[in-house]
Amino acid sequence: MHHFFADTEQIGEKEIHITGSDVNHIRNVLRIGPGEQISVSDKNAVTYRCEVTRLEESCVTAKILWSQEADTELPSRVVLFQGLPKADKMEFIIQKAVELGACEIVPMATRRAVVKLDAKKAEARRKRWNAIAESAAKQAKRTIIPEVKPVTAFAEGVRYASEMDRKFIPYELAPRGMEATRAAFEAIRPGDSIAVFIGPEGGFDEREIELAQQEGILPITLGRRILRTETAGMAVLSALMFQLEK
Repeated sequence: MHHFFADTEQIGEKEIHITGSDVNHIRNVLRIGPGEQISVSDKNAVTYRCEVTRLEESCVTAKILWSQEADTELPSRVVLFQGLPKADKMEFIIQKAVELGACEIVPMATRRAVVKLDAKKAEARRKRWNAIAESAAKQAKRTIIPEVKPVTAFAEGVRYASEMDRKFIPYELAPRGMEATRAAFEAIRPGDSIAVFIGPEGGFDEREIELAQQEGILPITLGRRILRTETAGMAVLSALMFQLEK
């Protein structure tokens, strides 16, 4: 069943009125017609099962059949701080991070990042990245659309994470082994906010690791193998999903 999002003002007592780009997607791409069912989520984590009743040029109207509080979100806010990778890897990372439960993705310009974006390119990329996040959220039946934040410097990302409860930075030279990583993950409790810092292809610079440690971000290992940047974040998010979701 296809899943969509609606603002609170679009949801009435008996009907939901879907507007914006989803109208064209419903009418001309998915070719959903009257009588077919869809699901819709609002910002209050309520999911509605609906039946499409009317398709107009700028609005799709759906009758509410029933609603329930959704339980597709992790019990913790997880933010992925991702060093900018090359090519289209960022699109893949965003898609999978949203599927695995991340609430925000913060792209970071790090010392060893090959990709350098000026303000105009960064904003254009961000629009594309947020569209990918929305599409992934619909596919995964999330109740929120995770936001991709503007590209930020590593130090700014560290400051942004300063108030979060648990902060991890996978690092190939982390002084402790997998038992320490396991213990750190097992100490997480539902409701804790979690920051995950992932380096670009060249990894983090030693000065970045030092800054992270000074700000209470814990270096962890992900095992004896060196993971690609597009794999490392998924490994951490998968482990967190299994730890947090009951």
